[in-house]
Amino acid sequence: MDIQETFKNRRFVIGGVAIGIVVIYIMRLFALQLLSDDYKKNADSNAFRRDVLYPSRGLIFDRNDSLLVYNEPSYNIMVTMNDQRGIDTLDFCETVGITPEFYEKRCDEIKNSKGYSRYTPQVFMTQIPAEEFMLLREKLFQFRGFSIEKRSIRRYASGIAAHVLGDVGEVNEKDINEAEDKYYRSGDYIGKLGVERSYEKQLRGEKGLRILLRDVHGSIKGRYQDGAYDRTPVPGSNLTLSIDARLQALAEQLLEGKLGAIVAIEPATGQILCMASSPTYDPRAMVGRERSKAHQQLAKDPMKPLLNRAIMGMYPPGSTFKITQALLGLQEGIITPQTAYPCSRGFNFKGLHLGCHGHGSPIALVSAIGTSCNAYFCWNLYHMLSNRQKYASRDEAMTRWKDHLVRMGYGYRLGVDLPGEKRGMIPNAPYYTEHFGDWGPLSIVSISIGQGEVTATPLQIANLAATVANRGYYYIPHVVKDIQGGRIDTLYTRPHYTMVDAKWYDYAVAGMRAAVTGGTCRGANIPGYEVCGKTGTAQNRGHDHSAFMGFAPMNEPRIAVAVYVENGGFGATFGVPLGKLIMEQYLNGKLSPGSEAQARSFQARRINYGGYER
Repeated sequence: MDIQETFKNRRFVIGGVAIGIVVIYIMRLFALQLLSDDYKKNADSNAFRRDVLYPSRGLIFDRNDSLLVYNEPSYNIMVTMNDQRGIDTLDFCETVGITPEFYEKRCDEIKNSKGYSRYTPQVFMTQIPAEEFMLLREKLFQFRGFSIEKRSIRRYASGIAAHVLGDVGEVNEKDINEAEDKYYRSGDYIGKLGVERSYEKQLRGEKGLRILLRDVHGSIKGRYQDGAYDRTPVPGSNLTLSIDARLQALAEQLLEGKLGAIVAIEPATGQILCMASSPTYDPRAMVGRERSKAHQQLAKDPMKPLLNRAIMGMYPPGSTFKITQALLGLQEGIITPQTAYPCSRGFNFKGLHLGCHGHGSPIALVSAIGTSCNAYFCWNLYHMLSNRQKYASRDEAMTRWKDHLVRMGYGYRLGVDLPGEKRGMIPNAPYYTEHFGDWGPLSIVSISIGQGEVTATPLQIANLAATVANRGYYYIPHVVKDIQGGRIDTLYTRPHYTMVDAKWYDYAVAGMRAAVTGGTCRGANIPGYEVCGKTGTAQNRGHDHSAFMGFAPMNEPRIAVAVYVENGGFGATFGVPLGKLIMEQYLNGKLSPGSEAQARSFQARRINYGGYER
């Protein structure tokens, strides 16, 4: 190959490379100008400033329109990192009350945050109260790149209902990532607990937008196209709770110095009239920049004040559970209202003794409920699990028993409109086979009286009282009565029927009425009302738990209540009198002078829990 031919080939190679480079440049220009909006975004960031306008959060009222939660103005300090260079940082730090070290640390955090842009305002400090804002506003013109974003802070009218109301805090990365509608950005607030959490979408409202024009120096020159593309924020919806604030306050006072819960329900609607858990805390401490510190202190408290025992406490229901055993026994034909069983101070059979207090024997159903006879309900369950004429096997009988309890609202979450509800425990045949191996009716007979493996929440116990009051159905308990401009979920307006015929509930009602007129609930009598009740003394490794459930009036029920006091002893010691006071307050709108004195007495009584006396 001669030299001329070699130069000719190189010419083609060089030409091909040049053409390739041109093609690549053309493709890149096409992508940048037509397919990518990166440069447009950067240009827009220089030309426009988009200010988010935050809506006011919805107010919260009680059932009598008493204001429980409202808003108060607060301010966020915003910084545009591209503009803040050259300011007197020491003067700025002294003005807002921070150290230079905090200033540098916060700037680094902003630069490393998700979605950071040096051209757009970023949150520097949050929830500045009005008095601090006034000091900053006078000197704000000196701190180029810093601006003020008007926000609001949640305020609670009183110190009650912390577990129901919940609180509001700044979003974390998990909140932002889990939001279905990408509503949140760093610095936004979100409901953390209670109603504030479960009704977050209704309460938060919709953000607005204001687009401002900037010149090449970053100075604001006015609104873009006279605000044609601005959006006005839409305030959040107000909520009306079913909670009665005065009843709630009384319930919390009665539980002072004790661990436990009180839940009251309106049977006709499932609306929760009060839900108290003790110990509790003051929701007014969980606002502003001090929220995080207050939350940490509460989380470290060994008495667990953040735990809503009304829906998270899983307790043995004790003798309140006997009502379920009576009803399913009647429905299944295991007993009749006239069936009588012996009780020699307890259930005694094949060497097993399960104790009971003294009363007449043999005893029929209504009297057994009234006197809370352990033996009666043990015999009831034993005969059900042993019946081979009705059930092909022990497991089939056990499954039927479990199915009844589930339809009565046990063993699964009821679905209350609050976060964190626990399901409790209703054992089934596979559970016993796995844990006990070869088991029989006698080895599990204690579940018939609410002991053994059975656990329930105070809410579930109150729901049972409401179901008996309604003679066989209930509405899922809920704390929100009305939503401004909307409606509550139909989940809370549909009745749920048990597997027991309504006629059998009359005998449960008669037994609970007998317990008040001459049985274990005599302390629940309220003049002018036919009160029905059932005590519960739940065995425990330490002192027994004191429980009560009841409703009134008997034939036109307006309130159903459950009381549970840990280590409170007999059901009549704490459960009955506290339940009576709650019912009287709601039915009459006040307590009699004698009941007021009784309430003060119980408020002053403290129970020592392993050295922690509250």
